[in-house]
Amino acid sequence: MNQGGLATANGGSGSGSVGVQIHQSQRLPGFLQSVNLKYVKLGYHYLISNLLTLCFIPLIAVISIEVSQMNLDDIRQLWLHLQYNLVSIITCFAILVFGLTVYIMTRPRPVYLVDYFCYRAPDHLKAPFGRFMEHCKLTGDFDESSLEFQRKILKRSGLGEETYVPKAMHNIPPTPSMAAAREEAEEVMFGALDTLFHNANVKPKDIGILLVNCSLFNPTPSLSSMIVNKYKLRGNIRSFNLGGMGCSAGVIAIDLAKDLLQMHRNTYAVVVSTENITQNWYFGNKKTMLIPDCLFRVGGSAVLLSNKLKDRRRAKYKLIHVVRTHCGADDKAFRCVYQEQDDAGKTGVSLSKDLMAIAGGALKTNITTLGPLVLPISEQLLFFTTLLVKKLLNANVKPYIPDFKLAFDHFCIHAGGRAVIDELEKNLQLLPVHVEASRMTLHRFGNTSSSFIWYELAYIEAKGRMRKCNRVWQIAFGSGFKCNSAVWEALRNVKPSSNGPWEDCIDSYPVKITS
Repeated sequence: MNQGGLATANGGSGSGSVGVQIHQSQRLPGFLQSVNLKYVKLGYHYLISNLLTLCFIPLIAVISIEVSQMNLDDIRQLWLHLQYNLVSIITCFAILVFGLTVYIMTRPRPVYLVDYFCYRAPDHLKAPFGRFMEHCKLTGDFDESSLEFQRKILKRSGLGEETYVPKAMHNIPPTPSMAAAREEAEEVMFGALDTLFHNANVKPKDIGILLVNCSLFNPTPSLSSMIVNKYKLRGNIRSFNLGGMGCSAGVIAIDLAKDLLQMHRNTYAVVVSTENITQNWYFGNKKTMLIPDCLFRVGGSAVLLSNKLKDRRRAKYKLIHVVRTHCGADDKAFRCVYQEQDDAGKTGVSLSKDLMAIAGGALKTNITTLGPLVLPISEQLLFFTTLLVKKLLNANVKPYIPDFKLAFDHFCIHAGGRAVIDELEKNLQLLPVHVEASRMTLHRFGNTSSSFIWYELAYIEAKGRMRKCNRVWQIAFGSGFKCNSAVWEALRNVKPSSNGPWEDCIDSYPVKITS
């Protein structure tokens, strides 16, 4: 997981400089060849993408010439022909109007993202590595081997020194009580919702649909009921509480909200995504169960969705696609992220050594479904041609990896850990700028589970990179095992919301992640 760097060595004032010049001259033809191939590929994509338009140009030219050559008698004959076939024309027109009416009434309603907000914990809950390790040592629950393991994980994790852990974990000894867990949930959810309602200028009574997802903490009454009680939401609100669905539950909640907004007209839906750490900290010595302690941190988001046409003018994004993949039928996939007790009876979440391989398989299945929906026809042709050659000729041809950079302008990929980001960057052939939001979110806020995709989107906005018509791909993995994707399109040049999580620190990023 060490990142490579650039190294230089100078052999001397004379021979060293000559050697560099010879080396550069030797590489020049290869460089020119790569540039030529780059432009050939760009030309190919442009040609295929605009093929239909290019074919219509000669047709339009021919029609224009024919029309220009028509004389007055030809026009009179055409008019008489139309008069004699008036019934046919009226029938065709009626069928056309009926078809358009049916299409308008039955087409899916657009779902708009009006605004969202990501919670940022107070500074006194920050957990620098030194304090984190000191607290682990003082609890007396970890042996020396476990402490050293956690120290190594923190060093290689990609997390920075300013992530947050809940109040109960700052106490010595820790106090993971039900009351403390409720307090953490309330601070995160209410903190995000208060700012969301204020920024979006929406009254809580206007909310018709409420979805809350939290994987590991599911009290009675539910988290959604806590929100209904706090904001005195209306009695006929459709509320849902999703539990046990892992880090990809945020996309699942968006998908459910989309389906509900297709059924219920002129209403708002709020999706709250969070995770609760207080009662789910592992105090044992099983290595595979210690990793989540080192990665997961306090965080949460609240997203306001609407199906009202009038909200298009003020909305930030429009939902284009949601693609969900569930691999739970496979036993290995089902158990690769598994909550259980260790030999000492202490509860935690165990991560399998097969996790990365299973995630790769889930990703492959997900993008196989997503690709035809978003990729330009040029990329689909290349993929299909490669597959055809491999199947029919049994040739040893590498499978063609579509260039998703042609379909998306921004990527909010799973920030579960540094290794996950590295693998996605490699497998999807992304550039460092495409994974910058994910790496910086992991560094500043840690793994906030289902809400990290919104911290990443907030980072892109805070950097001023989100332009009108840009497309964003949010992708997350979750226990079960699941891989889910959401695609959004920016409706305008999006500026960051006030009081956002990056407001006072965005100028300090990106930072270099040390190994």
